[in-house]
Amino acid sequence: MSLLRRRRAFDIWPGFVDALTSLIMVMIFVLLIFAIGQFVLSDSLVGKNRALDALNAQVAELARTLSLSQDANRALDARVAELAASLGTTGAERDQAQAQAAALGADIAALDALKKELEAEVAQLGMQLDTSKEDLVRQTDLTAAAVAQTELLNRQLAAIREQLGSLQAALDVARQDNVAKDLRIADLGKELNLALANRVGELERYRSEFFGRLRQVLGHRGDVRVVGDRFVVPTDILFESGSADLGPEAQAQLAGLAATVAEVAAEIPSSIDWVLRIDGHTDRRPIATDRFPSNWELSTARAVAIVKYLVVQGIPAHRLSANGFGEFQPLDPGSSADAYARNRRIELQLTNR
Repeated sequence: MSLLRRRRAFDIWPGFVDALTSLIMVMIFVLLIFAIGQFVLSDSLVGKNRALDALNAQVAELARTLSLSQDANRALDARVAELAASLGTTGAERDQAQAQAAALGADIAALDALKKELEAEVAQLGMQLDTSKEDLVRQTDLTAAAVAQTELLNRQLAAIREQLGSLQAALDVARQDNVAKDLRIADLGKELNLALANRVGELERYRSEFFGRLRQVLGHRGDVRVVGDRFVVPTDILFESGSADLGPEAQAQLAGLAATVAEVAAEIPSSIDWVLRIDGHTDRRPIATDRFPSNWELSTARAVAIVKYLVVQGIPAHRLSANGFGEFQPLDPGSSADAYARNRRIELQLTNR
């Protein structure tokens, strides 16, 4: 009976060994399959990383090109502003060129904004791709959903590349237009400067004639002089101290001035837009009356009184300008009586409008 039990025990052992061997082989097979899947996944991720690095390099190069374009646009804007300030009022052709340049600048700004949006979208897609890669590393196999997400990202990146290419082409066209507008504005500036120089030269001849006749009217007084392009007349021969009223003697002298202005105005061509400036100046001694709280009011009132008298004598009002400067533009900075007398003056200037 004990012998039969020992034989049954020996018969169980070989079957147990076979089952254990089969289980080990199955585990080895599963590990092999897992290792192959990991290899395929790693190779796929390396390829995606290379593609993403290439795309990042393209975006960086395009951003550098766009930065250069923005610097060029800012330089163009600065040149346009400087030209507009120096030329003053221009013709219709220059205004049209500046309007076109402004519209072109707006188009370039819109293109810059669109590129920034695309770059932001590329950055967001890159973050999504990084997140997807991290998720794939954590998983044991490459699922169908991950493959679909990767393909979608690839299609989106390809579409963005096409949009960036179109944007680069648009920027190239805008840059060429900027160069053409810059050359056109430069030509207009040269033409306008030449026209202004010719007009100034024409008016200079009439200004010299006007000053010569005015000296004859005032009797070649020693205290009446020409300073640059201005005819300087002491206020003492026209006004009492602290007053802006024209006396009979002053009106007689201004009548001669009005006749001289009328004669010269008749000779100036209508194409020259001229104006006679009457500038009042005082010395620095303060004044504070009910009528003249300061020297500004006194100098302005004197200039206005002369302008009004000339208008009554027939000089067109649109050809006259009254200005008061008080004591703030002295000819002599001294404090002597002679310095004060030189600073109390009326300046006449025949100039372009």
